Amino acid sequence: MGFMLSKSMDQNFRKQQEFMALNSRLQLERQIQMQNQMRERQMAMQIAWSREFLKYYGTFFGLATLGLTAGALRRKRPGLFAPVVPLSFILAYQLDLAYGTLMQRIKGEAEEIMAVERDLLELPNGTPTFESIEKARRIQSHLFIEK
Repeated sequence: MGFMLSKSMDQNFRKQQEFMALNSRLQLERQIQMQNQMRERQMAMQIAWSREFLKYYGTFFGLATLGLTAGALRRKRPGLFAPVVPLSFILAYQLDLAYGTLMQRIKGEAEEIMAVERDLLELPNGTPTFESIEKARRIQSHLFIEK
């Protein structure tokens, strides 16, 4: 009788372990999916911000270029046209960021760094461990208790 009971308990224990492993996997997959969706939303917000900024900066650039060109022609001093050059670089960058391939080039460079220059990605003092986090938590909670 005891043998049958222990066999049944072993089966239940294995089923419980399988259920917990499956549950952990599902939870991890959901966390990965959530983090990816948050990253996509943040990137979409950044691109949308760049496009909105480009509208305002493009208007400023157009008006500044017209004003500086008119001033340079009217006063016959081509030096007044000089600020248009650096402003045009900023405009080109914003256009590339908002509507060009800058994001793909940044992604490609990041992938290259991750593949070839992995040592640049290492954190100071290495990856945080459970022990280091617990130690910091205990120190911080100890500070709050004393106050």
